[in-house]
Amino acid sequence: MKRKALITGITGQDGSYLAALLLEKGYEVYGLARRSSHGGVADHRMRWLGIEGKLKVVEGNLIDLSSLMRVVGETKPDEVYNLAAQSFVATSWHQPILTSNVTGLGTMNLLETIRILAPKARFYQASSSEMYGKIQAEKQTETTPFYPRSPYAVAKVFAHLTTVNYRESFGLHTNSGILFNHESPLRGLEFISRKVTDGVARIKLGLAKELRLGNIDAKRDWGHARDYVRAMWLMLQQDNPGDYVVASGRSTSVRDMCRIAFEYVGLNPDNHIIIDPALFRPAEVDVLLGDPSKAKRMLGWTAETTLEEMIREMVDADLARLKG
Repeated sequence: MKRKALITGITGQDGSYLAALLLEKGYEVYGLARRSSHGGVADHRMRWLGIEGKLKVVEGNLIDLSSLMRVVGETKPDEVYNLAAQSFVATSWHQPILTSNVTGLGTMNLLETIRILAPKARFYQASSSEMYGKIQAEKQTETTPFYPRSPYAVAKVFAHLTTVNYRESFGLHTNSGILFNHESPLRGLEFISRKVTDGVARIKLGLAKELRLGNIDAKRDWGHARDYVRAMWLMLQQDNPGDYVVASGRSTSVRDMCRIAFEYVGLNPDNHIIIDPALFRPAEVDVLLGDPSKAKRMLGWTAETTLEEMIREMVDADLARLKG
């Protein structure tokens, strides 16, 4: 029989790439999606990857325990990947309670459902490098203390520690991937990487003249989502559950990422970037740099796509989309 996987956040970047990977491996894939009046465009990422119609999307919501119990009871998954969240950091300051309910308590709802109805299922929690916030070590590992700097990061810490607690208290096979920034052509336009590549494409095509950004000296550890979902799957194939940092091990400033994108299309970023103070965070995370040595040692995982390759792929995709 085919193994069954349930993915929350199926319509997002990571959910779509993960679904494609699992389908390729022969899984029967179910995707949890909340009810939306924009149903006609919710599957655009799956269509872009050519997997629409190859998986079953089921209606449910992390903040509605009854819907989770219904979905888990009906699908009887062997693996559950929790990728759903209010995932935009900037929005979390404007909607902190929603962010806490969905990103934090939603994870506990799902774990409680699994504990009751599917205790043998293996569970993956999408933890975040934002949990490190005001960093306590030059390179962040699985044991580096957290210092969250946004309501989103606080909610992610709650979800992460809840995942650990359900593993230690109930013996569940629960795993957390502490993923550093990972991008792709499927990233939402509100995220900095896609904002840059979309802006560069628009300027190149004469559709815009400037790109307004906030703190371009912030540094992040960037990788490709296609590589990072492979790490998620590998975690759930291990005999023993655990927590893993998933990162490239290279930190780059937003300024340098902009330079890579602009130079790729033959433009000078200094002629187009406008610094807008309104786009600065209330509490900035200045630098993040992950140490993925445990993932390499235990999972045999390494990032395969460089930042330069990823940016070029994203700019090409945005140019093609805008020309179309």
